[in-house]
Amino acid sequence: MITRFDDFCVHQTVQPVNEPSQSDRNFYDRYWFNGFDSDGSYLFEVGFGLYPNRHVMDGHFSVAMGDRQVAFHASRRAPRERGETEVGPLRITVEEPLRALRVTLAPNEHKIECDLLFRAASAPHQEPPSILHDDGHLIMHTTRFTQIGYWEGHFSVDGERFEVKQAYGTRDRSWGVRPVGEPQGGAPGKLNKEPGVYWIWSPINWGDFCTQMGTFEDRDGTPTQVSADLLPLYASGEQIPEGEEPGMVPMREVKHQLHYRPGTRWPASASMAFVDGEGQHYDFTLEPLQLFLTLGVGYNHGEWGHGYWRGELETAREEWDLAAINPLDYPHIHIHQMVRARMGDKVGMGTLESLVIGRHDPSGFKDFFDGAQ
Repeated sequence: MITRFDDFCVHQTVQPVNEPSQSDRNFYDRYWFNGFDSDGSYLFEVGFGLYPNRHVMDGHFSVAMGDRQVAFHASRRAPRERGETEVGPLRITVEEPLRALRVTLAPNEHKIECDLLFRAASAPHQEPPSILHDDGHLIMHTTRFTQIGYWEGHFSVDGERFEVKQAYGTRDRSWGVRPVGEPQGGAPGKLNKEPGVYWIWSPINWGDFCTQMGTFEDRDGTPTQVSADLLPLYASGEQIPEGEEPGMVPMREVKHQLHYRPGTRWPASASMAFVDGEGQHYDFTLEPLQLFLTLGVGYNHGEWGHGYWRGELETAREEWDLAAINPLDYPHIHIHQMVRARMGDKVGMGTLESLVIGRHDPSGFKDFFDGAQ
């Protein structure tokens, strides 16, 4: 079917824009954002996904403040027009591609609202592709880029309004194929004799530059994917270069170490050690300030997971007491933390994402869901 986007020179296949190049039911196109202030009083996140072969579009807005986290969820039948990025009262607006995006959550029965503008401060940083096969079947092949930026606007919860002025922020855009939605029927796959995952991701804003790092490791601690880079930050979107970032500095050595809260898989602190191609060292520590359950934006959610069919349009609200939940329950293991970073006299702010399921020898985890000693 021909739609408005077909009038632009953006085609990558012979099909119209609203038809993915492949029929894999798990093809997706997704936005993610976070925002936080320097004193750690709040951390908000936004997730928004399109799953055209599942005919689903969904979105989430969630805020953690101290031990309280609230979330707005929404899901609808996917529109045919790619420019229609709204689910009920939640909308994503690309005001200037790769420079400025707005997130709005209009007044609604769940009493969570926002009007927030993200302004990029870095060039888009393309990460290595994530590729995974299950017994010869490609189940993950994604592209993702990340940008550091700042937020302005406001959000409100139950009528209490929070002003957002030059708040730190990170966003990513990803698309491709990954496991989403209801499980596929038929014979189960043979992904691993010992299933599990170890994923650490940490973008840090240092004021005049940012560092970006991510790694997958196997059960023995051997990296199966690892990268880290340094990119300059700019005072305005007009200064961000088009195309490749000439100031990017790739790291040739990337090491990290996490220390966990006893009885959990939640990091209590972390350290990073990078070395660039010229032999320059970048050693820094991370201090968590605010915990955020990625459950709030749909990850590992039994009801509001990404790509689940919820009907023509449905919305909901959830709330968690972060001090009372079981940190070893499966939906609570995948977390983000707002962190303060220190590199000598330099102080930065950023995010530490951690997802550790199954055995991981360097961390001391022996079983599927055991906690740190």
